[in-house]
Formats: sequence, structure tokens, C-alpha cells
Amino acid sequence: MRAVTKLNATWLLTLVSSAAMAGKAHQTATTQDADSAGSQQSPALSIVETEPSVDVDDVDSSTVVYPATFFEPYSPVSANDMLDRIPGVDVDGGGGGGRGLGTGGDLLINGQRIAGKDNSPRAQLSRIPAQEVLRIEIIRGTSGDLAVRGAGQVVNIVLTDVGSRASTSAELVARLNHDDLFETGAEISHSRQIGNFQALISALARPNYENRESRETQLNAAGLVVGSLFETNIRDQDIMELSGNTSYRTGSHRMQLNALYSDSGHPRRIRREFLEFGDNETVARTEAEAIANDHFNWEVGGDYEYSFANEHRLQVLFIVNDQTRDSVRERFAVTPTGGGAVPRDKNLYIESNQRTRERIVQGNYSFPLGVSQDLRMGLESADTRLDSSLFIGSSGGSAPASDRYGGLPPLRDISNPGTEVQEIRYEGFVFHNWTLSDRMTLESSVVYESSEISQSGVVNNSRRFNFVRPGVDYRFNLTESFQIRATIERDVSQLSFANFAATANNSDRDQDASAGNPELEPEQETRYELGFEYRLPNDNGVLNTRFFYRDIEDYIGRINATRDPAQPLSAVGNVGSAQRWGVFNEFSTRLSYFDLPDAIVSGELRVFDSSISDPFLGTDQRINRRGDASLAFRQDVTEYALNYGMEYNYPFHGGEYEIDITTVTRNDQQPSLNMFVSKVFFDDITVRLESDNTLGQSRCRERRRYDGTTINGNISEIEDSCSSRYRRLTLRVQTTF
Repeated sequence: MRAVTKLNATWLLTLVSSAAMAGKAHQTATTQDADSAGSQQSPALSIVETEPSVDVDDVDSSTVVYPATFFEPYSPVSANDMLDRIPGVDVDGGGGGGRGLGTGGDLLINGQRIAGKDNSPRAQLSRIPAQEVLRIEIIRGTSGDLAVRGAGQVVNIVLTDVGSRASTSAELVARLNHDDLFETGAEISHSRQIGNFQALISALARPNYENRESRETQLNAAGLVVGSLFETNIRDQDIMELSGNTSYRTGSHRMQLNALYSDSGHPRRIRREFLEFGDNETVARTEAEAIANDHFNWEVGGDYEYSFANEHRLQVLFIVNDQTRDSVRERFAVTPTGGGAVPRDKNLYIESNQRTRERIVQGNYSFPLGVSQDLRMGLESADTRLDSSLFIGSSGGSAPASDRYGGLPPLRDISNPGTEVQEIRYEGFVFHNWTLSDRMTLESSVVYESSEISQSGVVNNSRRFNFVRPGVDYRFNLTESFQIRATIERDVSQLSFANFAATANNSDRDQDASAGNPELEPEQETRYELGFEYRLPNDNGVLNTRFFYRDIEDYIGRINATRDPAQPLSAVGNVGSAQRWGVFNEFSTRLSYFDLPDAIVSGELRVFDSSISDPFLGTDQRINRRGDASLAFRQDVTEYALNYGMEYNYPFHGGEYEIDITTVTRNDQQPSLNMFVSKVFFDDITVRLESDNTLGQSRCRERRRYDGTTINGNISEIEDSCSSRYRRLTLRVQTTF
């Protein structure tokens, strides 16, 4: 296929040139003595009182310190590059939704968390130049001074503190997809400090094209082939994003403000070629779909902290965000012609509109209760809203055609096709930290939550919920290298308000919509965990084992929502009680014993099981997969400023069933392999080549359709399909100036 170039980064390239000139004009020294950075670090980290040496430093067996000089042989360009050289570090950094601001997370920058969801601190690490990092701290214990709670370990990135500095990071991306489509992208970030003011501003255009091809064989109940399908599904997407993070500190005051705007709208094109095998003939037909997706969101968050002279601290955080996800899907029958194929006869129109808004504010106050105890109290208030609507027109409808429904007859039998939902939630929390001895810590917490969810539109409803969520986290350093952790915690899930009303069904071409459930209630679960961590001598690696058991109430799955027996219908609903249990094993080690200290091998083995009584089949079923295994390797050849590596993932089959009112679907994934090679040129230009999905990983699905319902158990058809996005190569060029 002829290569196609998508030039989506021209405007960013212009910014790169301009920022380079500004960066050269204002470049200043980026390192100072460690004492100057001490004024920025969190009180919890003040145990580091002297300048770290090149060697890794174990601080009172709970915090491991990696000074910037430790990473110099690897020629890192960003803070992300530095983290890659530390065994056993895997951070997510928060973000991505969840219940309010909360107190969780595992990543800090200068001892502080970022008040953001989509604009998470993890995304910033690739934008922070390595030359601005003073040290990286791995915190294994609990403390009232930490700005986050509940993580097995917390990573703190401590930046250098200088009077003035400026730097610019730029990355160019070129990607070749399996269908020969060539696309480009770019990102530019500018970091600046002027006295006590710091800012990090970035803009990116990230290519996200995908061409997924699927092949399906259709069989009848006797196992005879009755048809086949070949489908191409093309997502032509470029993600545009602007973000900024600023901070200011003076004396006992510290303030942060961050903002994000993202546009990920894209068209999607689908084409299906059907063959239907009859007794005497084969019938071919073609259909096409055009889907226009309008996706964008913005977010503003910030916090203010005041530290009192008596070690008391007051903090206020807030987030305001707004997300829109609209789509219009049209399906056509296609008539082959001599010059190709042209659309004919629109037979389906689905318009889905969703807008979600959040307004969250949290205040907390921390203070010591004595030499070995401290307390943190807080209150959070959240206002979350969803406005949604759904319009479905079908050529099979009996009502008059309407332009509002794409020129097709509207479907009138859709339950609750639009709604407005609002949740007002208040949450109070108390955390108590107690250092029982120099080897033991105990953190206990109580969270009380009260909320009201109101719904208007076709359905008018209002409900109140009250939950108490206690938790205990106990850690015991049996030796300086071996830590035991035990946790018991009560949790409540965040409801997806989209499930309160009918939604478009984009996973089953024979089902246009899924019913809504205005009576949906949050899941509640009690978590029990027992973990063991062993750090190998001389920073040679980490071994982790974690056992868990989860007792779930009001598990959210699929329930029977049929009103007319002739039209079986299901909806998202509370199924009942469920259990999950299993063990996670992780290791990460340097190959020093093979005289390869700059090579790291990491692996993970996750084995788990689950149980629930299925509401359709009435049998005991799993609610998740059985587990997976992964193996990763990377090696730095410091002499040539070169590194390379790979990551292999192997999923265990079993438990991937989705059981619905008319179908039973099993989803299986195949092993995957990603590889990379990277080299640093001229000390500050990194060139990295990545091979994504090297094995051409497929996702396979077997869907059984039933006459009537799955409850009756009469199979009408079996669809056996596999899809793959094949391989793609990505070239990244990154520099800091």
C-alpha cells in the first residue's frame, strides 16, 4: 500500500525553534549543593540531611536514595529515563478518574502531589529534564508528613533548587504502521524557574492511528459453517494536548496551579465483507460505517499549603474539569460497482452525547501528637454531573422518518434514552500514623462518606448513600532488607453515571443499545492483603510477593432487564456478592552476578481466581481472568551511550467470559512482545526505535448467540473471530536544551 504522510506537527516544530532560541538566551546553571534543595523537600523526607554520594543510600531502612550522580553513566534525558534504571519501580502517579481527589497515589514531585486527574504527575516525568533532578527517593514506610496514602512504595522526585534556570525539551515522533501509513507527531516542553516561581508548560500532537483487521467464521448450533466476515476498522486519530504546571513558594507558603486541555476527536471507518453460505448458493454483501467522534476535555487544579512553626500543616486542594464525548455513527449497505463500492441505503443512525463535569475541593490539617504519632484530618466536597442523550434511527423502525434521527425512523422502545445525573458528595477522613518502634509503623484511617444522587429526564429519582470506610496499614521491617506489610481496608466504587441511562452498544453489531439502570448502587468491598518485600544487597534488585482477598458486596455486572419476553434486554446492575483472591509475584534484579551490572531483568507472575453466581446461567462463574506473566529485559552499554530491551507478556486463558441475556462471549488475548533500542548522541539527543506488537498479537473472541435467552440455553449461532492491529515501528528523537 502506498505510504501516506500525516503532518500533524508543523505548528509544534515552529514552537521548538522559538523555544530553543529562548532557552539558549536564558540558560543558567542547573545544579547546586544538596542543601539548597532541602528547602523544597517534604518534612517526611528531611531525614536526608547530607549530600548523597554516588552510591545508593539506605536511609533508616525505609527510604532508598538515588542521587543524580548515580544516573550519569546512563546519559538520561528525562526523569523517566532515570526511573527506568531503578529495579522494582513501577508508578502510575494517580490521574485517570477515581473517586474524588482522595489521598492515594505513589508519585511525588518535591514531596508534593499534584491536584489533577487527567493532568497527572506521571505524565510530567518525560517532560522534566534529567539535569534538573537532584535525587530520587523510594519511600517504603508510612508517615503523616507524606502527601499520599496507601501505596506500597512512594517515589519522590527531588528537583535542584537554583535562583534561576530555563530549559526546553522537545521530542519528534515518526511511526510506520503495518498498512504502510506513515504519521508524525511532536511534543515540546519548557521548564523555567525565576526565584521561588517554577513553571512547566508543554504542548503535544501524538499520533494514534490504528487499522484493526478481523476475520470471523460463523457456525450453526451443529458446528457447520454458515458464513464468514472480514472487517477493517480504522481509527484516524491525533491527540492534541496543552498543559501547564506552576508553583510558587515563599517562607511557609506554597502554591501550585495546573491546567490541561486535550482534544482527541477522530473519525472511524469500518467496512465489513460478509459471505453467507446457503444450500445452493453463496450470498455476498457489504456494509460500511462512518463514525464521527468529538472528544475533548479541560481541567484546572491547584493547591495551597501553609506550614506552621509548630510542625502543623494546612492544605487546600481543588479540581474543576469538563469532559465531552459525542459520537455519530451511520451504517450503510454497500453496492459493488466497476469503480469500487459506493454507499447505498443508510440503515442505522446512532447519536450518543455525554458531558461530564466535576467540581471538587478538599481541605486537610496535619499535626504531630507526640514524638512518634501524628494525625491528619480533612473534608472533601464534590459535585459531579452527567448530561447524556441517545438518538437511534433504524430502517426497520415503524415510526415516520425524521431528520433528527439521520433521516431514518426513530426507535421508540429504548428505555431512558437521555438523562441528567448529579451527585453531591461529602467525605470526612482521619488518618493516624504511629511509629511503634524503629522497625514498625501503623497507619489507621476512618473515612465517612455521605452523598445524594439525583436523576432527571425520562426517569426522576433521588437516593442517599452513607458509607464508613475504615482501614489499617501495618509495616514491619524484619531486617533492613526485608519488609512485611499487612492491610485491611474498606472501599466503595465510583459509579459510572452513563450506566443510569441507555447507551450505544459498540461491541455487538446486532445490539444497537444497552439499557440503563437508574437504581444502580456502588460496589462495596473489604480488602485483605499480606505482602513481603526483600531488597537484594548492593541495590541488586527487589523481590515482592502479595497475597490478597476481596469480599465484594453489590458487585456490578449484567442483569436481566427484560420487560417484553419477545425482546430480551439486559442492563448494568448489582448482581450480588462476589469474591476475588490470588497472589502477585514480582522481581527485578541487576545481572551483577553475571558481570552485567547495567542489565536489569524484571518479571511478574499474577495468579488469581474469583467467584460469583451468574444471574443468567445460575452457575458459579469467574469475574476476571486467571492471571498473566511478563518478562522484561534492558541493558545499558554505557561505553556507547546505548541501551536496548524488550517486554514479553503472556496471558493465562480462562475466566474471560461476558455473560449477557442473549449472548455468552469469551475473549482471549495472545502473547505480545515489544522491543526497543536507544542511543544518545552529542550528550543530549536521544534516538529511540521501538517495535510495537512485534509478534502481531491477536485478540480472539467466541460469541455464542442464543434463541430467546441464555437462560433457555438454546444456541442459535457461534461467531469465532480474531482481530489484530499487527506491528508498527516508532522512531523518537528527544533532546533538551
